Amino acid sequence: MTLQKSWVASANDPKHPFPLNNLPYGVFSTAELDPRCGVAIGDMILDCQRAEEAGLISLTEDPLFDVPFWNEVMEEGAELWSALRDRLTAILADGSPDRERAEPLLVPQADAEMHLPFLVSEYTDFYAGKNHAFNVGSMFRGPENALPPNWLHIPIGYNGRASSVVVSGTDIRRPWGQLKSPDHDLPAFLPCRRFDLELEMGAIVGQPSEGPITVDEADANIFGYVLLNDWSARDIQAWEYQPLGPFQAKATATTISPWIVTKAALEPFRTDCPEREVELLPHLKDTGPMLYDIDLSVTLAPEGKAATEIARTNYKEMYYSAAQQLAHHTTSGCPMNPGDLLGSGTISGATKHERGSLLELSWGGKEPITLDTGEERSFLLDGDTLTLHGECHGDGYTIGFGNCAGTILPALEDPYAR
Repeated sequence: MTLQKSWVASANDPKHPFPLNNLPYGVFSTAELDPRCGVAIGDMILDCQRAEEAGLISLTEDPLFDVPFWNEVMEEGAELWSALRDRLTAILADGSPDRERAEPLLVPQADAEMHLPFLVSEYTDFYAGKNHAFNVGSMFRGPENALPPNWLHIPIGYNGRASSVVVSGTDIRRPWGQLKSPDHDLPAFLPCRRFDLELEMGAIVGQPSEGPITVDEADANIFGYVLLNDWSARDIQAWEYQPLGPFQAKATATTISPWIVTKAALEPFRTDCPEREVELLPHLKDTGPMLYDIDLSVTLAPEGKAATEIARTNYKEMYYSAAQQLAHHTTSGCPMNPGDLLGSGTISGATKHERGSLLELSWGGKEPITLDTGEERSFLLDGDTLTLHGECHGDGYTIGFGNCAGTILPALEDPYAR
């Protein structure tokens, strides 16, 4: 597929992340407009609420865009998803007869504040990148026992906190928690000293399911994807995770990018999962290309200073696809709902610069990385801004997600002071 031309001139730049080929979904507000659904096109946003009120979008008897979230569109199902994308393309395509009516409904992105694009029903985070799992396992158990016995058979995950999911640009407060040093018999309640990022993708479930579903059914139920940073308090995690895994270490915040990139926009970039080391059970077997060729990177900017790229990798490094993660989630009969968010797990490549967390990049703090400013980092310091970037590169066009950023604020002096 090549670049599709739009009458919105900025969308025709081959390097712009929001061409007509993309049309990602978000929620925005301005000084004059309350939060509402919008579609990114070039450096503008099409106001879906006003477009529906003007009759430019009319796909259902009841309004779709009278609420500031995309869950109602998700619930309508794949047929409406396709019809909406076709209608938006027709409105915004070069030479469209709808241009005169649609142009007044565009809002500059520079004037907009972005909000969470959907109501997060539930949040599950996986541990499904093999390079990351091997690196972390090697640090704590040695290379010979790096992967748990179940890892090559199922995508391991845990239930997280939907309430802690925030949109890009939200500041992140350094958490307090119980920390246990090997030099002391008892833990202490202190601010986290080993705060970290995790470079992930988030898959958004768009259709409900009752009982087990197949990998193909799971793929059909996914509405779209976002960038996701699963902030992690490594020292809190080290003390609490045995025997049940992460809890408070992952509850501070999870940041997502503001735009939902639909599965339709990503279709040209489908790619296969890696070759299996052991055969998966039939209900999880690969049925075709289920990953996407998405270039990913992380930049770190100390307070008031320029950013340094600290990692660069690709979503195709995942061992399990989002469809396999979703299918596995349903095997117990667990119902899934529109708005459920699935974190991929940290995405790391085979080389050091491809590692998607500071835990790996600094090898547990033993090998600090050096920024372009000359400063070193083993873990995040107050004032640091972390930004995740993601792009697909087509024939003369780019599909982007918008940045996924957060700045670390100092821990409260005493969270229990009254």
